[in-house]
Amino acid sequence: MKDKIAIVCGASRGMGRAIAEEFLMSGASVAICARDEERLMETIRYLTFKAVSQLHDKNAPNRIIAVPGDVRKVADIETVVHETVDAFGTVHILVNNYGGPPAAYFEELSDEDWQDSFELVFMSVVRAIRLVAPYMKKQQWGRIINMTSMSVKQPIDNLVLSNSMRLAVVGLAKTLAGQWAKYGITINNIAPGPVKTERIEELSRAIAERDGVSYEEALQSWINTVPAGRFGKHEEKAKLVAYLASPEAGFITGTTIQIDGGAVRFVL
Repeated sequence: MKDKIAIVCGASRGMGRAIAEEFLMSGASVAICARDEERLMETIRYLTFKAVSQLHDKNAPNRIIAVPGDVRKVADIETVVHETVDAFGTVHILVNNYGGPPAAYFEELSDEDWQDSFELVFMSVVRAIRLVAPYMKKQQWGRIINMTSMSVKQPIDNLVLSNSMRLAVVGLAKTLAGQWAKYGITINNIAPGPVKTERIEELSRAIAERDGVSYEEALQSWINTVPAGRFGKHEEKAKLVAYLASPEAGFITGTTIQIDGGAVRFVL
């Protein structure tokens, strides 16, 4: 991934951080963004130290920048892209990664809940793609990867917001993949299964309260759905994203690839 420029959203922790690390260690220059500025600064210090110590790359500090921002805000997304281009000259890779909407059933949700989820999950992707597309088209090369959820293949009962909005992202990606392949741009979605993140911990607390079970039992209920018998690892997701972002994956586009330990049971 040498000489490639990547933007990774939601990169201050978890999956986003693992993806940014994989890119940096593979030779790419990386712009990371997230709302929590303090965590973002901790992440950039960690990634820089790791690249310098393991790769002995004295130039590593010049290959990563951090841009605080909320993907729900138009101005923040614009700032992320503009600062990336100012620092590195262009954008080759965009990873749309963000937190999920709250767990709830349909009857519990207001118009405001739906609108907030729309801005977080769908419009953040629309706006980021719109901003990077001119650079990718001009250079006739681009990789756009959307982090979704296994719920786009197999809806999760109390995640009606996520089930609905993430499918809109899949529809967008499939449409643009067909239109933009001629520019050398691929667009794919990753559908992770259960990974022990703050998101899973939050959902497990909601399950525990709803079903009257302990938090530990609620957490175990996720593992019980996975034939592999464990949570996924961030590093496993990051390796898949790195492959889809590489030149070798140029014939893969418009796909939604689950990485879930066998949790999704549908054939297609």
